[in-house]
Amino acid sequence: MKLRKLTTGSIAAALAVALAVPALSTSSASAASKTDYSKITNASQGGGMAGLVAACKKEGQLNVIALPHYWANYGDMIEGFKKTYGVKVDEANPEGSSQEEIDAAVTNKGTNRSPDVFDIGLAVAVKYLNTGTFAPYKTKTWQYLQFAQSIDPSGQVSPNYTGTMTIGYSGELGTITKLDDLLDPKFKGKIALNGDPLGSSAAMNGIFMINKALGGTFDDVTKGVEFFAKLKKAGNFINVNPTEATIASGQTPVVIDNGYIQAGVVKKMAAAGKVWKMFTPAAVGSTYNSAVSAWAPHPACARLWMEYTLGETGATIWATGGATPTLWVWLLKTGRASAAGKASIGVSKVVAEKASADQTAKARAYLKTAWPAAVGTN
Repeated sequence: MKLRKLTTGSIAAALAVALAVPALSTSSASAASKTDYSKITNASQGGGMAGLVAACKKEGQLNVIALPHYWANYGDMIEGFKKTYGVKVDEANPEGSSQEEIDAAVTNKGTNRSPDVFDIGLAVAVKYLNTGTFAPYKTKTWQYLQFAQSIDPSGQVSPNYTGTMTIGYSGELGTITKLDDLLDPKFKGKIALNGDPLGSSAAMNGIFMINKALGGTFDDVTKGVEFFAKLKKAGNFINVNPTEATIASGQTPVVIDNGYIQAGVVKKMAAAGKVWKMFTPAAVGSTYNSAVSAWAPHPACARLWMEYTLGETGATIWATGGATPTLWVWLLKTGRASAAGKASIGVSKVVAEKASADQTAKARAYLKTAWPAAVGTN
């Protein structure tokens, strides 16, 4: 599984943005009939939204990757896009990591199979900035996206939603009140981490969360790694990538993962008459980020996807999935936040602490040898 749900920046600063509602372009589709959509950096350069929609319908397809349907409500996002614009959406490797998204784009470059868009963790986003991997594109809501200016003012990547890490677990195991509870023999063969920390933001943030709870810092994750080594030695940690299926089957009854994913599991389990709980030992999170591939085979659809997901419709879909859209502060301030979104994530969010790109890179350099030594490999 990928990390896919905070970065530095203050809520107060976000509240200070201009409050004018961005207007849709009224440019005609015909005005953009000869537009090279792989080069446009905003909708107005391609005949406005009408031109973008017409061009996408002509392309007829969008390629996405690493978007599990249960992740931040991406199932509804994909279906909504297909229904709204009448184009096919090809979905590749839904359980892939952020790094695997980029790898797939490079491997399939020049073919119709290459991903058009990415949904990637911050560390991977920053790693590939200014390398020619992403095509700069700013949606009509871009200036209202929290953290956008601080992450990438050029618009190569746009922060899309945030979340806080947690530990989700079956209520049949009792109640977890402290990390050392996970060393109990009753957790033997039951604890899984969402992905490989060398490529997955979720896994990396899971280690950061445990490390912080034990008094560690983003500059030194040894405490977190030592704790996972204890879990492995006790036989409690398993090298299984948790998915919706492994949770439902009981193979991974304890999952260190994004809180918005686990909130969805709580609801699904409740509907099945079961109890799923969450324990959050420390507030650690990150943004996920959207980007257009520089060699997207369907460049108009790629940009239309950005407009759809980073607009009000997409924000509502992410919010009802438990993720906090980066457009959320603006939507609340302007009274445009949906009732469904507010019911799901509330009207105020605490910004979780996050590691910088440099801190994450340093941690991964250490983990390259320390992690396999501590817990083995998947």
